[in-house]
Amino acid sequence: MTFLKSVAENNNREWFQDHKSEYTAARENVLDFTGKVIKGLARFDPSIPSDLPAKDCVMRIYRDIRFSKDKSPLKTNFGIAISSAGKNFKGPGYYVHIKPGECFIAGGSWFPPADELKSIRQEIDYNAEDWHRVIDDPEFVSLFGRPDTEGKLRTAPKGYTPDHPEIEFLKLKSFTMLRKVSERDLTSDESVEYVTGMFEKLYPFMLFLRNAIS
Repeated sequence: MTFLKSVAENNNREWFQDHKSEYTAARENVLDFTGKVIKGLARFDPSIPSDLPAKDCVMRIYRDIRFSKDKSPLKTNFGIAISSAGKNFKGPGYYVHIKPGECFIAGGSWFPPADELKSIRQEIDYNAEDWHRVIDDPEFVSLFGRPDTEGKLRTAPKGYTPDHPEIEFLKLKSFTMLRKVSERDLTSDESVEYVTGMFEKLYPFMLFLRNAIS
């Protein structure tokens, strides 16, 4: 967190080169945390290999500025993306966002490709009871709220009528759940247990999505 706060105040290549050792130490800290979370995930999610390399899950700190008006070269967060293929998601995955004052954990299928999107919608259509058993569970709702509506269609997707009982979910283009967390949640001695515990609560949602596209 200390390093990221410094990046936000000094987001330029010259500063970064002069503080490369601080970045290396911060990244090692994140890698260590990620490795422990991976092992925790593997205990209840068989799709996550317990020996999945942490380096395959931690996103690079350099921003892609080719098409951005903001030419700041560095991200002001660390991103941890975990799936069976690390950060190169094949299907749904878990995510931890580490940024001072803006930390969150999430999981699901973020804007899946067309074939996966079609399969998820079909699964909701065919197995609405199972879908609601997951997303309407009181504890689940208290932790994660409702599915994110980013990119949601204004009209019914092809193949579904506007009066379909699940139309509001079928309009979704992204199937993710998010929980905002504090810096303390990610820096305390219990942070690994906290994060893996939240991911275990997300697991039924992940399993529904995974089964839909399998």
